[in-house]
Amino acid sequence: MTDTPASTFDPRRIAAAPQELGGRVICITGVTGGIGRALALECAQRGAAVILCGRNVRKLEPLHSEIASSALNSGAALIEPVIAPLDLEKALARDYDTLAAAVMDRFGRLDGLVHCAALLGKLAPIEQFDMATWYRVMHVNVTAALALTQVLLPALRNSTDASIVFSSSSVGRRGRAYWGAYAVSKFAIEGLCQVLADELEISHIRVNAINPGRAPTAMRREAYPSEALESLPLPEKLVSAYVALLGPAARGISGRSFDAQA
Repeated sequence: MTDTPASTFDPRRIAAAPQELGGRVICITGVTGGIGRALALECAQRGAAVILCGRNVRKLEPLHSEIASSALNSGAALIEPVIAPLDLEKALARDYDTLAAAVMDRFGRLDGLVHCAALLGKLAPIEQFDMATWYRVMHVNVTAALALTQVLLPALRNSTDASIVFSSSSVGRRGRAYWGAYAVSKFAIEGLCQVLADELEISHIRVNAINPGRAPTAMRREAYPSEALESLPLPEKLVSAYVALLGPAARGISGRSFDAQA
């Protein structure tokens, strides 16, 4: 259990140790950009073996090399990251099973699973929302996240201290006009987090959600094309809350939804 009472726990206030995630095996989706990429680098720096999950191997390979180079330049011990290609939009059941089997074969367990991959779709009124886009966003943001979590639960159960972290959004807590499928998908993620946390209450697996907030990402540019992105905090400044939820400081914290920014 965490030393901090659950009622006052705030991952933003946790000061992570240099090896906060030492020896942990953590799978992160959506690592080719934004929050996911920054988190993968941070987890590796904190001692984790990172499973880089994304659809584009050509984009995953430079990140793999960057993690290795960063460790070499800093003199830190490196647990080599693993590339795990998975197209959440097109993957079939066998693709999920293949990834889960590879995790078990390589590590025998999984200590952390972070869902950073998501689609925005389009901003439009519900009355005019394109149904093909709706299905695509809901599939990637909710159904695929559920499917990946489901197949990796056996590996998570093999850990003595496992953490699942879903990426949420402010529009997944209070709906806003025109945010359509994206907002609804994040409401679903909040609900999935609560249901799964309740089901796993008597286990070593905790489940939480976190709203990263504003950051200069491709999705933010898509949603706010005229916004001055340079005024927003960099993803690297927002991942400490994720690290706290993945590490030992969050033991006993489950079924909660947090913010990465004040």
